[in-house]
Amino acid sequence: MDIPRKSQARKRRILHGLYLVIILGAAAGITLALRDLKPAPPSVERAAVWINTVKRGPMLREVRGPGKLIPEEIRWVPAQASGRVEHRLVQPGAKVTPETILFELSNPQLEQEVVSALWDWRSAESSFKDFKVSLEVKDLQTESETARLRMDYQVAKIRAEAQEIAAKAGLIPDLDARQARVQAESLANQIELKEALLVKNKESTAAQLAVQQTRIDQLRAVYELKRSVQEQLKVRAGVAGVLQEVAADVGEQVAVGFKLARVVNPTRLKAELKIMETQAKDVVLGLVASIDTRNGLIPGKVIRKDPVVKDATVIVDVALEGDLPRGAVPELNVDGTIELERLDDVIYVERPTQGQEGSTIGLFKLSPDGKEAERVQVRIGRVSVSTVEILSGLKPGDQVILSDMSQYDTADRVRLN
Repeated sequence: MDIPRKSQARKRRILHGLYLVIILGAAAGITLALRDLKPAPPSVERAAVWINTVKRGPMLREVRGPGKLIPEEIRWVPAQASGRVEHRLVQPGAKVTPETILFELSNPQLEQEVVSALWDWRSAESSFKDFKVSLEVKDLQTESETARLRMDYQVAKIRAEAQEIAAKAGLIPDLDARQARVQAESLANQIELKEALLVKNKESTAAQLAVQQTRIDQLRAVYELKRSVQEQLKVRAGVAGVLQEVAADVGEQVAVGFKLARVVNPTRLKAELKIMETQAKDVVLGLVASIDTRNGLIPGKVIRKDPVVKDATVIVDVALEGDLPRGAVPELNVDGTIELERLDDVIYVERPTQGQEGSTIGLFKLSPDGKEAERVQVRIGRVSVSTVEILSGLKPGDQVILSDMSQYDTADRVRLN
């Protein structure tokens, strides 16, 4: 009776072992199957992403940058003389002419210097007149003496001639005749000397008067210079235009050269753009540009490129060639686009949110049915404001997601809903 019971128990153990082997095998198979399954791709709302189609054809290469309108003609009005601001006569925004007085300054020391220079000049002129009269009197005295000698000489000459006749007639001794002749010759010599002296005196007089006149001219120039500086206390605009900025208040003491105001010509403006240094390398003079004032587009041309990089940007000046739209004033914020070149036959797509010229980026390319997108490596060539050249990784007709997909960096595929 014991033998049957042992046989049944043994069968049950065998069955339990088989069940265990089957269960373990099934579990291993399920584990292997699950390991080979790929995880489900994350879902993306189609309306929330930017999808664009890769094209082939001509591509316009441009760069863009913000900027502002600035006047081509800017004149800073400096203080020509130091002084205290007494009056400010014109406010910013007013139209001015070259003679418009902007400020009135005061400088008591300068005013005293002008008065002193005037008195020095007038005093020198008075001294010159007195000196000139004294020299003329001296010359007149010499001329008077010369005239008297000429008269004496004529008398002596007549006497000598008469005594020579008398001596020949035996009426007087020959000695008296010779003495009369010598006396006349002496007077003739004195006349010659006086005339030479008179010539020298006139030359000396002219030289001395010239020296005095030079000093008078110097003192007059000093006065006129002081006077002109005094006139500069009335600060004028110097050019026609609009007063844009005033840099001094009433009561403020300013030094020579201080920039008091800025006058601009509002009808002649240019655009000053800030272009990223990575894009500015291809900007050259003469390129065509377009300036958006938000009230119209103005055509232009690049006329200057700053050689210095500031804050990762390069300043580029654009001359405006069209009529200014209404509201175009100095300091108006604008956007500028510069046309670099036209590429005839390239593969291109609209510019994605990432990627620089010559870089390789990952973009999600849509499947033929458009339900999924797979990440592909795309090499970018030349870039423009709104498009980029595709060197490899995509072909014409491919659709790609260009919006920011950084939140799916760990996924190689996404599902579009």
